[in-house]
Amino acid sequence: MSRYDRWNSILELLAQEGRLSVEDAAEALDVSTATIRRDFDQLAQQQMLMRTRGGAVAQSVSYDLPLRYKTARHADEKHRIAAAAAELVSPGAVIGMNGGTTTSELARSLATRSTLEAGFTIVTNALNIASELTVRQHVKIVVTGGVARPQSYELIGPLAGGVLEQVTLDVAFLGVDAIDVGLGASAHHEGEASVNNLLISRAAQVVVVADSSKVGRRAFARICPIDRIDTLVTDERLPDEHVGRLSEAGVKVIRA
Repeated sequence: MSRYDRWNSILELLAQEGRLSVEDAAEALDVSTATIRRDFDQLAQQQMLMRTRGGAVAQSVSYDLPLRYKTARHADEKHRIAAAAAELVSPGAVIGMNGGTTTSELARSLATRSTLEAGFTIVTNALNIASELTVRQHVKIVVTGGVARPQSYELIGPLAGGVLEQVTLDVAFLGVDAIDVGLGASAHHEGEASVNNLLISRAAQVVVVADSSKVGRRAFARICPIDRIDTLVTDERLPDEHVGRLSEAGVKVIRA
């Protein structure tokens, strides 16, 4: 197991339990306690956990991991969600897209979809998506301005509005940290939430792409109310009770 794989596993355990001892982490990951202590110290230096005597605790209840540590979480579900969401796009469409692991997977699905070879446009504030798709000659990439946020590779701040206020989108695909019938869609970071809100305000249709672990949860900063969302593309693990509540709120749910 690589260092980054260990870190991802440690952060996953902390997100679930809230507290983790050196011994428990070493046993769960089948490594030495010395290795875990080094990992804890390095993660603490990055402010991704807090060291305690003999262990570590999560930084906060609302856990905001850098994108590079999220890529392995629910990977199969995100692949299926991306494939299902890509089917909603027509050739020539102008698509808005924020950052995140699910939207990044969606961008790859769109770029390789044979039915879209005639071309389409993506407007995004995600540097990784823009970088990856720039080499695709049939994809026109429009990037917003803004200040780069290292955790998500997203551009945030008032500079992003200069571009977004000038475009019209057929559909906006929104990756979220949480979606709840009462609160709507939300994000861990208020800067991301603000740009995401502006992005969807330019769209005729809003599609949230999120695995079932994010449904029924709330994060710090609200992006938009539930009635602004037209469709949720999620995975087949979403319970029927959640589907029912979302449907009653006017959201079409697609389980991939």
